[in-house]
Amino acid sequence: MGQIKITLKKSPISQKQDQQLTVKSLGLRKLHQSVLVEDSRSVRGMINKVRHLVVVEEEDAPRETQEKA
Repeated sequence: MGQIKITLKKSPISQKQDQQLTVKSLGLRKLHQSVLVEDSRSVRGMINKVRHLVVVEEEDAPRETQEKA
């Protein structure tokens, strides 16, 4: 699978504790911080739980560098 970019857009301070821990387990600590994670069912479940706090973007596969012959 590919990678997805997750950006924290809203503070989890006033949210339930399980949502705060989910944001922390995704690797997000500061507002507007972004992380790249492998796309998996477990990560998608965590994103779904805190979807009101984060923005998710699909990352394209890295392009192969063209070699000059």
